[in-house]
Amino acid sequence: MSITNTPFIVDRLIGFQKLVRDTIIASRDKQSMFEVSHSTAADTIYKIDTEVEPLLEEFCQEWGKVTPLILIAEGLEGPNGEECVKVFPEGTKEEDAVLRLIVDPIDGTRGIMYDKRPAWALAGVAPNKGPKTSLRDIEVAVMSELPTSKMGYADVLWAVKGQGAMAQRVNLTTGEGVPLAIGASKATTILHGFATVSNFFPGTKLLASELMEHIAKNSIGAADVTKATVFDDQYISTGGQFYELINGHDRFNADLRPTFYALQGQPEGLCCHPYDCATLLIAEEAGVLITDEKGQPLDGPLDCTTGLSWVGYANATLKKQIEPLVQGFLTSKAK
Repeated sequence: MSITNTPFIVDRLIGFQKLVRDTIIASRDKQSMFEVSHSTAADTIYKIDTEVEPLLEEFCQEWGKVTPLILIAEGLEGPNGEECVKVFPEGTKEEDAVLRLIVDPIDGTRGIMYDKRPAWALAGVAPNKGPKTSLRDIEVAVMSELPTSKMGYADVLWAVKGQGAMAQRVNLTTGEGVPLAIGASKATTILHGFATVSNFFPGTKLLASELMEHIAKNSIGAADVTKATVFDDQYISTGGQFYELINGHDRFNADLRPTFYALQGQPEGLCCHPYDCATLLIAEEAGVLITDEKGQPLDGPLDCTTGLSWVGYANATLKKQIEPLVQGFLTSKAK
């Protein structure tokens, strides 16, 4: 089974994400919107997240009248108590739904709530293949930038499987969008480029830093501390990290927190989940190579709780250089 009428789906998702963007902009002066609301198995939920949740359900109510669908997102509960799952329209059996829609309405809340850096609205759509539907089944994906207060423009990216990635830059004053050229970096080394191992929160910082030092030393040589040879960018948003690879800004990016927790003999803590990777398709259609910790194409169930480790390379040359270093490091730490 394959998705039909993909332009209609792309337009719907762009329209919904515009609502999210407008909500973020309207809430900037409401400091209470960025207070903690509650916690789930996936992450901490801030009040701004709860402002967007009703928009998502209303959006799916309307869409579900046309095409029965299963929504996977935080804050939902299925008919049998499943977390992060809801079927639209209400009363529809899960097996009768045509699509599965996985959404992270605000990926990067911590950055946007301090007005430091844009967040991203993420969405991916797959044909409903039952509970085993995975990230690799996604055939349409859209991501929209949620701007800080000083931004006059915001980017919107989308992809249909097998048709490449597209983008536009939207003027936030006029609403006009113009085509935006995107594409992964063709650089053949990380020297004088951005390359990052996610090191967001205490708990996995030592391993993350050690891995990055290992990659730099063994790919470009011993560090010369009098020079800035490789640059680090800790963007606390998986969608944002994908964007930096898609747009040619980053050459290598990895988030290995679940693997690091396991290597340290710790329970799995806060990490990347499948709904954070809803726009994996856009990255791959733009030429980015993304694997799991074992070097296999990244995949995972469409849920909000499964921990995912991922490694992203801007091109095959960088992958050939860096992947053996990542694999060797992880193997050495597992002994």
